[in-house]
Order: sequence, then structure tokens, then C-alpha cells
Amino acid sequence: MIAVTGATGQLGRLVIEALLKKVPAEQIVAAVRSPEKAADLAAKGVTVRKADYSQPDTLMSAFSGVDKLLLISGSEVGQREAQHQAIINAAKSANVKFIAYTSLLHADSSPLGLGVEHRATEAQLQASGIPYALLRNGWYTENYAASIAPALTHHAFIGAAGEGRIASAARRDYAEAAAEVISRDDQAGKVYELAGDDSYTLAEFATEIARQSGEKVDYVNLSEAEFAAALKGAGLPDGLAEMLADSDKGASQGGLFDDSRSLSKLIGRATTPYQEVIKATLAK
Repeated sequence: MIAVTGATGQLGRLVIEALLKKVPAEQIVAAVRSPEKAADLAAKGVTVRKADYSQPDTLMSAFSGVDKLLLISGSEVGQREAQHQAIINAAKSANVKFIAYTSLLHADSSPLGLGVEHRATEAQLQASGIPYALLRNGWYTENYAASIAPALTHHAFIGAAGEGRIASAARRDYAEAAAEVISRDDQAGKVYELAGDDSYTLAEFATEIARQSGEKVDYVNLSEAEFAAALKGAGLPDGLAEMLADSDKGASQGGLFDDSRSLSKLIGRATTPYQEVIKATLAK
């Protein structure tokens, strides 16, 4: 039995979709905060169980009979260390034999503030005694594609990444990698630095938006503080705005770059070019 936490999230759903091509549905457990949102997964034969990262009492029963667990990192930045510890504790109590965890690219040396909680979780896994693998995910291209609409409106794509090169990949690429690792039997101790085959600066990203849309879109590089303020002004919550600005600053320091091609090797195909994600976003 393979359990996937956060299975109704954007990454989780894609992981389940990829897993269904590898293992029978009855061997998959979708561990979710709101089971009613997973009716479509249940209809495919996947077992749906309630597992709230913030409610440890829901976790033991969710992991009952589970052999392997894909721990998709929580979305609540600042609370993840405690939430992940609760999941690891429950997995140990339920006698889970293996955990794969979605960490951050080069988490051990990342300049991104997001690295703090991921390093803590990696340490928790090591201390648990449960065999594990680390899926150190780079940036999702969709993270930047989400800014295409306002960039077209204002004819400006704003950021704080400077000349930093970003080796992102599509969310689906990372989901396929996770399904690959969690369905294999020889993964204990593996550390994967996962990123896109190609890289770009945000100026190049903006140029590609302009090329495909036919609109004028310039990249405007701001300081970290200016970028955070602009995001807050656009209505983003303070914590999210500051995290995104910090991540761009980290990108300017090389924190979102990797050229090992470990992701494409793992999934057996080239990663999705950023140009394709821009095209798909513009088509919506």
C-alpha cells in the first residue's frame, strides 16, 4: 500500500494520476484533509482517508496498513516543521517502511528562506529511523506563469531575481518523479536534486511571454523589499508576498538552478520547456 499526503492538492492529484498508471488503484491511499473533495479519486478505486497535518489524531488511522508514504510538504509555511514531525511520528507508529519527502532543491545549502523548514524535516526523517528518500524539488514553472495575466495587463513582469538562472519544470514533471520513486523498491537513502533541463532569467521569461502573446512585456527587476511591497499591494497575504520575494532573492543567488538533469533521467523524458507552460497558460 502506498499513501500520498495532500492528495487533493495541485501536486498530489498529479501524483495519484501518475501512480494509477503504475500500480492498481486498490494499492493507493489518498490521505487528505477533506475527504469530500476526493470523491473523484474514490470513484477510481483509490482509498480515501482523512489525514489533517494539523490534527495528529487523524494520522495514525490514515496510515494503517501503509507500506510506503509520499509526504508532500505542507502548504502552511511556518507550521510545516511541527506538521511534518506529526506525520513522521504517525508513520513510525503505523510501521510504515519507507517515506519519500518532497523537499527543496539543494535544501542543505539553499539561500531561500523556505529551506529552513525543509532542512528541519530532512533531519526529522534521519532521526526517525525510517528508510527514506528525498525529492528535492526545484521551482514549478507554474509559480511564475501565475503572473502572466497581470504582466499582460501592466506590460511588465516584476520580480527580484536579477540575472539568476531558474531551472524550473512543470508541476506534472515533479509529480511523475514522485510516483516513480514511491513505486520503486530500491530508493532508501536516495537524494534527488530535481530541476528542469533548461533554465532562464526572468527577463528571458518576460521576453517569451511577449513573443507568444504579441504584447509588450518588459521585465522590471526590483529589490526584495520593493517586490514584497508590490505583491502586498496586489492583494497577496503578507507572509506569501515575503516568501515569494525572498525566493526571488534566493534565485538571484543561484538557489533555483541545477543542471544535473536528474529529473529528466528519473522520469525517462525531457522536462517540460517553460515555453510550453507559458503557451498553456496563455491558452486558458
